[in-house]
Formats: sequence, C-alpha cells, structure tokens
Amino acid sequence: MRQIVLDTETTGLEVSQGHRIIEIGCVELQNRRLTGRHFHQYINPERDIDAGAIEVHGITNTFLADKPVFASIVREFVEFVSGAELIIHNAPFDIGFLDSELQRHDASAVPLNELCEVTDTLVMARSRHPGQRNNLDALCQRYAVDNSSRDLHGALLDAEILADVYLAMTGGQTSLALSDDDGGSQGRKVSRKLRRLPEDRPRLPIIEPSSDEVAAHEAQLDAIAAAGAAPLWRRSS
Repeated sequence: MRQIVLDTETTGLEVSQGHRIIEIGCVELQNRRLTGRHFHQYINPERDIDAGAIEVHGITNTFLADKPVFASIVREFVEFVSGAELIIHNAPFDIGFLDSELQRHDASAVPLNELCEVTDTLVMARSRHPGQRNNLDALCQRYAVDNSSRDLHGALLDAEILADVYLAMTGGQTSLALSDDDGGSQGRKVSRKLRRLPEDRPRLPIIEPSSDEVAAHEAQLDAIAAAGAAPLWRRSS
C-alpha cells in the first residue's frame, strides 16, 4: 500500500484569480511506514505573491526568482505520485491548484484524482471530532504530534507532520523508523527529526502588542480571575 502525504504553498488563496503553486512537499508511506523517499520543490510562479500569503509561509518573490517553473518539474512530480493514495489536509484546495497547474502545462492532462486516490484528512478529522478545531496545529496537539519546528507553514515540513497525524488518527503504526528490507526495525520506536526550513528562507517579524492590546489582555485575565480561575499567564514559572 503506497501512500503519498502531500502539501503545497501558493501565491494566494484563490486559484480562480490566477494564483499559482510555489512549493510542493511530499513524503512516501509504504504499508504505513515512512520509506525515506520524498519529493520537494520550490517553484517560480511567474507572478507576484500576495502579501497575506507571505505572512503565512514566509516565501518571497526574491527567494523564488531562481527556482524552476512548474513545467520543469511536472514530469518528476507526476511520476512520484502516480498510482499512490494521496493524503492531503483540505484536499480540494491543493488538488484544485495542482490540477490548474497541470492543465496550464498541458490542456489534455487528466485530473489528479484519475491518477491517484485522494483522502482528505480534514474531512476525516471533522468526522472524528465534530464541532472542534481540526486544523493541523489543533490535530498535532490532540494527537501529541511534535510540531515545534513549525514556526512558518512549509510544504515538506507540513507533509511530514501530517503523516504523523494521519497515522495517529488511523490507528498508529508499529514503528516510526524508516522501513528496511529485512524488517529489522519492526516494533522499535525510533524518533524522527523533522527537516528544518532552509536557512535563507525569510522569517516572520515579531510584532509587539500595543499598550491598548496589553490593557485589553490584562482586563481579560482580571475577568478570568474574578470567575475563580487562576490564569496560566500570571502563574510563576
């Protein structure tokens, strides 16, 4: 059973407005175990990135200026995912962008759901946890998945985190070790270090709260304390 956990980053939210993919990250699972194979590529979108999108993922036009265009990587990407089950959080978003890129490259290209089965972990999470927050950070907290490296959204990092979340949501796995031919890692719990974002990728600025925001925060803590609770933010470390 071959599965590909996939995530993308884009220039904006709406593919209908001509927004493009700027990063694709995929990790491979074979029989619910990480194989160590992955596909990761930054992509020059040949258009500007929305300021709001940069605030989310930190990827700038300058960073992407020397990266390949989608047409240069499409063959490798399609070969990597073809025939696998794609595991995606909020799949319509990523599939919509990927299908748009495939059609832009080749008008006769078939949709991804004809090349792969697609499983949406957001739909899965909403079914298991109705009425609760089911974004990736909330699921990491719920399933005790370490996402401490996730200071910015990044396609490969998020795909790796989603792989751990998916395995936890669907019953876990026998080992976190990379698979090997002789099965020697069966039953062994081995920690896996997440890949870090590139050092030259811009980081988000730290924005200090205004005096009004600090005052509003303190007022809210006063209200919590008046209700008989001890706000965590006022407890001594």
